[in-house]
Amino acid sequence: MPNIKSAKKRVLVSEVNYLRNKAVRSNLKTAIKKAEASIADNAADKAAVVNQAIKTIDKAAAKGILHKNCAARKKSALICKLNKAG
Repeated sequence: MPNIKSAKKRVLVSEVNYLRNKAVRSNLKTAIKKAEASIADNAADKAAVVNQAIKTIDKAAAKGILHKNCAARKKSALICKLNKAG
């Protein structure tokens, strides 16, 4: 445990940020899995589910949880799968 006051505060702040980022990453993974599952099942609303996943990816990239190129790659892969499904 740190002795300096500012270091103690950084420990607390970093814990809060870690938990927030963990929740965003979890929601991101869930959204991507739902989109891929709807594409695989050829669901009627697969385009809407993919759009929601893309929105979630964009939010994660805006918050700095995903790198912008990683976000672009994930979005491109989802759209490619959607287009192949027809």
